[in-house]
Amino acid sequence: MAVINRDPRTVPHGARNDAVLAVVLLAGAVCLALFTDEGRRPDPLGWALLLAAHVPIVWRRRHPLLVLAAVVALVGPYHALDNNHAAPGPVSYVALFTLAVTGRPLRTVVTGVAVLTVSVSIMLTVNAHQAVELIRISGWVVAILFCGIDVRYYRQYVASIVERAERAERTREEEARRRVAEERLRVARDLHDLLAHSITLIGVQTSVAAHVLTADPGRLDRAAVAKALDDIAETCRSARGELRTTLEVLRAQDAPDARGPLPGLHGLPDLARAARVAGARVELSLRAGDVPPAVGAAAYRIVQEALTNVVRHAGPEPSVWVEVHAERDGLHLSVTDDGMGPDPAGTPGFGLVGMRERARSVGGTLDAGPRGEGVGGGFEVTAVLPTPAAPVPVGAPTTMTPGRDG
Repeated sequence: MAVINRDPRTVPHGARNDAVLAVVLLAGAVCLALFTDEGRRPDPLGWALLLAAHVPIVWRRRHPLLVLAAVVALVGPYHALDNNHAAPGPVSYVALFTLAVTGRPLRTVVTGVAVLTVSVSIMLTVNAHQAVELIRISGWVVAILFCGIDVRYYRQYVASIVERAERAERTREEEARRRVAEERLRVARDLHDLLAHSITLIGVQTSVAAHVLTADPGRLDRAAVAKALDDIAETCRSARGELRTTLEVLRAQDAPDARGPLPGLHGLPDLARAARVAGARVELSLRAGDVPPAVGAAAYRIVQEALTNVVRHAGPEPSVWVEVHAERDGLHLSVTDDGMGPDPAGTPGFGLVGMRERARSVGGTLDAGPRGEGVGGGFEVTAVLPTPAAPVPVGAPTTMTPGRDG
């Protein structure tokens, strides 16, 4: 089957194999010439023509049509001299089969008809009885031609199957690489959101503790220091828990699709409370029921990054309004502040890029930029995250009154 499936023009050591085949065919032709139809045993010229007819077989893979023409040109005079007509049969059949396997079907049929016509014409000039016999056995020639055509089509069919399998394998590999890249990007976004938020809060809380320690050493507010340190410890514990969840995803080789518990809308009050501890006056309005986990996680991360940017860039004690509500077209959220906004001369980070990627990951859109003139300045982030079936708002709004904890 491997020999049949393989294209004869691409076989390694093809010329060597064809040389061996020519020797075997010549040995068979000699046996046929010696032991069949002894009355027509070849004369010296016949032997020379019979030997020469087998030489072109060495190049049958590279030039099948020329090889067939050379064989016909040598076998024709051999038959015209009324030598043993069976001896050159095998070499002629091999040349015809090679042409049928490697050539186009139309060319093969036309060539076969031409060969039969020439052969019958030559035999008619030699012996009419032999010409009739040749016509009778021409069915073998037709069978060989169509067998070669059938093998050619079979090889093309097998090649197409192999090509489709290889293309499918490449597609699977590309899909695997794409999923790996998406997973790396997702983990990078998670780590950025987690670490940026936690480190920013820890920095602010540490500054509060340092300020309390140095403001009035004579009247040390131990409760304020303890509260700042407790806030730092709580932030570290929360960050450690989220970081452990993220790293467990990377280490879960037996469950590559495991994502761990995703944050959601239920975590927004904690984000607002942490931002209030860092000095922002946050008002949270949450009017939404259950949403898909991916949408809830995207909303959580967008609000987290937006509040982190407020704490870092909006200046001392900014006012922040966080609104999250469900409508028919999806989940709408906005984070607006009245602070100074990011420094235009500063080095751009990955926060806004990450928020947009979060929104796109669930098919949503996000806009971020300075608020319009006449509204007190500040920065605004708005996003629309579509849901398969946008929930109807349930219950009363959840509102956190502006102020500061501690």
